[in-house]
Amino acid sequence: MEKAALLPMPVATAGGEMKIDGFSFGSVRIDGTVYEDDVVIDSGEVRKRDKKPSRKFRGGFGHTPLSVEEDIPWNCSRLVIGTGVDGKLPVLPEVRREAEQRKVELLVVPTARAIEELQQARPGTTNAVLHITC
Repeated sequence: MEKAALLPMPVATAGGEMKIDGFSFGSVRIDGTVYEDDVVIDSGEVRKRDKKPSRKFRGGFGHTPLSVEEDIPWNCSRLVIGTGVDGKLPVLPEVRREAEQRKVELLVVPTARAIEELQQARPGTTNAVLHITC
């Protein structure tokens, strides 16, 4: 895995600290484990993003967007969505509305910046969805 320009620093999530110490197109290293799929960080646990519920919206974007149909980790005060290396992950407006209704601060930025934001987050406050390709 080609190492990105990230310092191995703790990332404060809603469930505690973890380290994201590598990110490049197509992979991210979290707590020493390399993930080659989009990931969800939910209360300190990492899981593969299940895009299947959002695939029905793909035609309008040429890319599977993030929709409220997915298991988004809303149990936080701040949700960071990493939109990929070039920021191309579409985030449907319903996700923004849902965040507002739940009073969850939503930050939608390219993934490298999302990781930086996670590194600066207050412990116990933040969950994330990270798109690791385009």
